[in-house]
Amino acid sequence: MLLMDYLNEVEGKRTHDPYFDSAAASPGRTVWVTGALIVGAGPSGLATAACLKARGVPSLIVERADCIASLWQHKTYDRLRLHLPKQCCQLPLMPFPTDFPTYPTKQQFLGYLESYRTRFGLEPVFNSAVETAEFDRRWEVWRVKTVVATTTARPQEVEYVCQWLVVATGENAEAVVPELDGIEAFRGPVVHTSSYRSGEGFAGKKVLVVGCGNSGMEVCLDLCNYKARTSLVVRDSVHVLPQQMLGTSTFGLSMWLTKWFSIRAVDRFLLLMSRLMLGDTARLGLTRPKLGPLELKGLTGKTPVLDVGTLAKIRSGHIKVRRGIKRITHQAVEFVDGRVENFDAIVLATGYKSNVPTWLKEREMFSEKDGLPRRAFPNGWKGENGLFAVGFTKRGLLGAAIDARRIAEEIELRWKADQTKVK
Repeated sequence: MLLMDYLNEVEGKRTHDPYFDSAAASPGRTVWVTGALIVGAGPSGLATAACLKARGVPSLIVERADCIASLWQHKTYDRLRLHLPKQCCQLPLMPFPTDFPTYPTKQQFLGYLESYRTRFGLEPVFNSAVETAEFDRRWEVWRVKTVVATTTARPQEVEYVCQWLVVATGENAEAVVPELDGIEAFRGPVVHTSSYRSGEGFAGKKVLVVGCGNSGMEVCLDLCNYKARTSLVVRDSVHVLPQQMLGTSTFGLSMWLTKWFSIRAVDRFLLLMSRLMLGDTARLGLTRPKLGPLELKGLTGKTPVLDVGTLAKIRSGHIKVRRGIKRITHQAVEFVDGRVENFDAIVLATGYKSNVPTWLKEREMFSEKDGLPRRAFPNGWKGENGLFAVGFTKRGLLGAAIDARRIAEEIELRWKADQTKVK
């Protein structure tokens, strides 16, 4: 009765349906969501909804884009493959097809996600951007206000009311564009990797890639394969590891070894094997951090680069390594070591960030600084008042799958307790 009283008192002029559980939200409504409301229809949101459904708990997904997995569909380059083996990236309750390669392509992964959505009957409400989400302490519910994009000139508003709110917008909601002195004066194209598709349009041009993570390294390789004259800005130390070791994936091998040995011991092994297989990366301008790759990942979330062929291009001189940028002029870049070079284009492989602080009116669970849960994995998935987070583990799809299962188990317990009270 408390929830119905809330709907009647706060939004008495609107139409209410306390049993709403479909995507047919009409504009201007206040909607009570039976079960959980999930914000984000990426892999994390889909996985959570599927786990809930398998436990008999209804949910509703709202998504600002017009499709599932919009980051993968609209903001990734064409040659992208999963950097980890498929068994480390599959969502709960549905493995990848057996005929998929070890490292599925972007299109194969998107096909897998669409099949996943179909199998579990997931129907997100698309084109619904969350403006605010706030816990109403009087009525003990979450109020989530969305703006629905329509074909009319004026956007429509829908407010969702729920007991359990799952934040599944992830660590990569918004592109990070660094402030580089003079970049606004540069005459050539400046694109973030979220807008980069392939190196085809850069053939024969001199291109500077800023950022040496997995995306930056792979974009450099792609540009080089299309005959662009490519340079890579490496500002900080970075761990580069072979994608495969001893006939298996480096990631899988390291996870297996940590079951038997300390992280530091495994790090020493990984670095020894990397030295034997890749040589001394410092000679190529890629100095390693003082901490080992796994220890650094655990403390900072910084992921080691898995080499897919870029080092060979650096070693052959087809890709040049440059230090940090001091300033940019209309056609040239001055680096911190004093070197000045002309470039035709700049690609920013500078990553993404969470956008949670812009819409979630809660400061206990999520940090205002980086938009990530304050508590590190494996304890960052649950907050207070029915608030949950999935896809913020800094451990990719594997971490999202782990948290999706935990969230579904927790909400199921609360759901069943509520059903018992009603009976």
